[in-house]
Amino acid sequence: MSLFNLRVYGILINDKKQVLVSDEYIRGNYYTKFPGGGLEFGEGTRDCLSREFMEEMSLKVEVGDHIYTTDYFQMSAFNPEHQIISIYYYAKALEEIKAPLRDKPFDFDAHQLAVYEQKRETETFRFIDWDVFSEESVTLPIDKIVSKMVKENFIHPA
Repeated sequence: MSLFNLRVYGILINDKKQVLVSDEYIRGNYYTKFPGGGLEFGEGTRDCLSREFMEEMSLKVEVGDHIYTTDYFQMSAFNPEHQIISIYYYAKALEEIKAPLRDKPFDFDAHQLAVYEQKRETETFRFIDWDVFSEESVTLPIDKIVSKMVKENFIHPA
C-alpha cells in the first residue's frame, strides 16, 4: 500500500525583499522551512495554503503563481512509509503580519516552549534578507530545490 503525504507551501516575499520562513522544533529536531502544511481531505491546494497561513499566522494571503511540484521520490522525514509530494506557490500578505516575527533562528519564547512540551512541536517565523537567502537557508530537500528556483527566477517588483 502506498501512502502519500501531500504538502502545500507558500513563498512570501515582502516589500523589503525578504523571504518568510518558519523555524520549527519537531520531535527534538530543528527545521527551517517555508510556511504551509498538509492538505486535508476535501480541500484544494490553494485553499490548503490559505488555511495554513490563517492557522499558523492569523494571516490572510492571496495565493499566487505555482512555483513547483515535487517530481521525484522523497520519503517523509517523519514517517518512512510515506512519500512526500510538495506543491509550492507564491503568496502575498493581504494584511499586516500580526504574528510575532523573530530576528534569529529558533528564538522560541516561553509560550512556544510550553506548546512544544504538550504537542512535541512548535514554530516561529522570521524574514531572511534576499541578499543572504539561499538553498542553505532551509533544511528540507524539496525546500532547497525551491529556494534555488526562487532565487534564480524571482523578479521582485521595483
